[in-house]
Amino acid sequence: MKQKIKENGLSLAFLVMFLLTLAGQAIAGTALFNDQQLVNGGEPVSLLKYVTSSDFAVDVAENWQSEYLQFFLFITMTIWLVQKGSPESKKPEEAGTGSDEEQLVGPYARPDSPAWAKVGGIRLSLYSNSLGLVMGLVFVLSWLAQSVAGVASYNSERLLDLRDPVSWGTYVTSPEFWNRSLQNWQSELLAVLSMVALSIYLRQRGSPESKPVGAPHAWTGVEG
Repeated sequence: MKQKIKENGLSLAFLVMFLLTLAGQAIAGTALFNDQQLVNGGEPVSLLKYVTSSDFAVDVAENWQSEYLQFFLFITMTIWLVQKGSPESKKPEEAGTGSDEEQLVGPYARPDSPAWAKVGGIRLSLYSNSLGLVMGLVFVLSWLAQSVAGVASYNSERLLDLRDPVSWGTYVTSPEFWNRSLQNWQSELLAVLSMVALSIYLRQRGSPESKPVGAPHAWTGVEG
């Protein structure tokens, strides 16, 4: 058991932190929601009722879709685009999808390679792009969840102000929806830009996201 925990420590650590922060968001969100309810003359709600509400769903989905957009773009754009000196980039001469031999697929697959790496056709094509496809799919589903929960939450606020509710189509083309989305997108894109650019000149000893401390700034695609 200890060996399993050690081998999966990074995933387990982030899973625990995710669950703790999600629980914290639910508790803080309930307190904030109830405070607003009292201001508007409404009744406070329980934690369970809040976490099953459109208000909680839209906040969670909004964050998820921006995170998965970040990963989808970074995974796919780094196939062809490079950044000299960054360990987050391939070397300029390695840009592209690589040969079958480099990718260990088809006749070049190892005995312990995944089964779909050993075959051709649609299965190999799907598996070759499965990471990007799943990240893109989760982004789209999270975006849809945000839009559906968002229009419900938005209409609840409009009804409190004695205004007519709007349709889903009207909501997803509204400043309200795009202001929420673009706030998150710009922060995620800035985070990726910072990681790519700062890792050219700065180091973190022992981290695979950094070059070796003594590596020249111009070294590209080298991890410490």
